[in-house]
Amino acid sequence: MPLIPKSVKVKNKLSFFIFISIGAILAIGYLFLEKKIYTETAAIFLFILAIIQVFALQFFLKNQLKNDVIKNSHRLRIDEMQHKLEASEKLAEHKSIYLSNMSYEVRTPLSTVLGMLNMLKQTELTGDQKAQVEIAEYSSKHLLQLVNMVTDNAEVDAGNLKLDLLTIDLKSDLSRLFKVFEYQAWEKGLEFDYKFLSEEKDKFLVLGDTARIQQVLINLINNAIKFTNSGKISVIVDQTVGIDDDQIITFYIKDTGVGMKPEEVKRIFNDSEVSYSTSMMRDYRGGGIGLSISHQLVKFMGGELKLESKENEGSTFYFSLQLKKTLNIKTEEEAFNPILLNKFNVLVAEDNRMNQKVIKFLLERQGADCTFAKNGLEAVELYKILDFDMVFMDIYMPDMDGYQATKHIKETKKYSASNTPIIAVSASAFEEDIESAKRAGIDDFLAKPIEVVRLKELLVKYSKTDTST
Repeated sequence: MPLIPKSVKVKNKLSFFIFISIGAILAIGYLFLEKKIYTETAAIFLFILAIIQVFALQFFLKNQLKNDVIKNSHRLRIDEMQHKLEASEKLAEHKSIYLSNMSYEVRTPLSTVLGMLNMLKQTELTGDQKAQVEIAEYSSKHLLQLVNMVTDNAEVDAGNLKLDLLTIDLKSDLSRLFKVFEYQAWEKGLEFDYKFLSEEKDKFLVLGDTARIQQVLINLINNAIKFTNSGKISVIVDQTVGIDDDQIITFYIKDTGVGMKPEEVKRIFNDSEVSYSTSMMRDYRGGGIGLSISHQLVKFMGGELKLESKENEGSTFYFSLQLKKTLNIKTEEEAFNPILLNKFNVLVAEDNRMNQKVIKFLLERQGADCTFAKNGLEAVELYKILDFDMVFMDIYMPDMDGYQATKHIKETKKYSASNTPIIAVSASAFEEDIESAKRAGIDDFLAKPIEVVRLKELLVKYSKTDTST
């Protein structure tokens, strides 16, 4: 039964009272005309009725004034909340832009560092020098992980969840990830071990979102190392349970750190920020990063993130995912053995000189000849006068950006005849950047720092297109 507002009830009562008052006046008038009451008596009744009406009208006006005040107050409150909401949305937008810019500013020089380290590894080094380069490389990759973690977590926090299901080899992919954490733990004096449990007879891979799985593991392992002062971090990937066409994969992250109180364990996944004590946050430079986000991600992938913990003894986070099996078949193409043309000319639009050296080294090792343009204008002019089999286009450049340069290249007669593959290259590898590249007509996207495997994949894919023409 719907509730009737108080103001409506008051109006109904007033209407009823007016109706009764009119009836009373008519009755008094009728009795007076029929001489059944005296003039003095009629006057007294009318006076009393008038007083009652005055009080009733005063009561109504008072309530009406009160309602008007309440309405105005609510309206002002709504307007105030609307302004605050708009301000919050603007702040969130500014934070998103700042985060995007910050990520780009960090990833750009970091891509150069990793590229240079990769180049250094190809030279003749002593055993000690190789170890030093390896430590520097893993430390740089750790920094890259932290940048990715912050940006990926912000994306999830904004509700931008989408799974990209691909064939993945968990042991191969995650071993590289865990190796970075092995160095991170070693720097803190902690033991770090990881193992994969699987049946030897299994000859299949799985379909899953390796980026999201790694995002959860990065969050959890980072926290395990942060909150562990001594002892050991253990990671176990259990792939021993299979159900028909599905594989149940369980991930365990164990530490011997500070642990948590029972009440903290109960509410840890419900809070937007983990409720560690102030002293703990001060001692460990912040609370647990991304636990709430990891919980959301695991749930989105069909699992549930769970925690077992004892104060001063350590914690174990674990979750299971049910992923589809797929055949473990690796072709030569999947093994990344590209065969380029005898002469394969590549135009690279890149304004950063250090990045030019890195990509030149990587491309020439694959048999490509590189020609460089320092901005979009140069790239368009060079494309018009020289023949290229592929174009690598940096997105953010002075004078003319990669999107505009791509547009001008695609408007040329040469492009209409050759349909040269154009690959976007950028340290800003957000989903919106990839979508913008697609809308601009760019064929593919290569994120900085450049991964050699991904670069080879693109060369194989588009050199084949080129050789078939």
